[in-house]
Amino acid sequence: MIRTYKDIQYTLTRSKRKTASIYIERDSQVTLLAPQQLTDAQVEGLLEEKRKWIYLHLAEWHDLNTTRVQRQYVNGEGFLYLGRSYRLRIVKNQAEPLMLKDGYFCLRSAESLASGGEAAYRAFYRTKGAVKIPERVAYFQAKMGVEPKALRVIDLKHHWASCTHGGKLNFHWKCMMAPATVLDYIVVHELAHIRYPNHTAAFWNEVDKVMPDYQERKEWLRGHGAGMDL
Repeated sequence: MIRTYKDIQYTLTRSKRKTASIYIERDSQVTLLAPQQLTDAQVEGLLEEKRKWIYLHLAEWHDLNTTRVQRQYVNGEGFLYLGRSYRLRIVKNQAEPLMLKDGYFCLRSAESLASGGEAAYRAFYRTKGAVKIPERVAYFQAKMGVEPKALRVIDLKHHWASCTHGGKLNFHWKCMMAPATVLDYIVVHELAHIRYPNHTAAFWNEVDKVMPDYQERKEWLRGHGAGMDL
């Protein structure tokens, strides 16, 4: 449920966590995660305290999203896969609705309307992600000494990925649009959450131990994430 404090719209989730955190999500939604005992008055006090920070990051989000790509399902349109843009070809006959072959995305003409094209791409990314992401998780979990309880590739709306308190990992199918190095950052980020639920210094130190250049990968995602869409 969307709440409003003065001119700030936000969502509030209470849990057994010990500290409160505020995030600006991929879609510019302000999300506040709070301990169960935090009162509404304390929540509003936190929003007031972080007002300038929220304004600054919302302004930055709008600047980054001014160049958001509006893709169409027509010949020549570019679609991302693992960081590379592939041109689209509309074809009459092929076994699958969407295939990546000979350096092109080939979309069956029956699916070329916007709704059919989008569904075909979603299915493509989820299918590829169901293979690629578990491979990368297995690689890094061995290095980090953690083990997720489960893994899913789904539509997470405004999150790239998430880790539940029980150690279950979820990844947005849009992660398959990112370069392999950035996908690895997302994987390491979520694996580190198995040990450290919050973004504490210990959490980032855990990420740094496995991926010393994580800041560069994180910055790429921040700056280019708006283009990872259909």
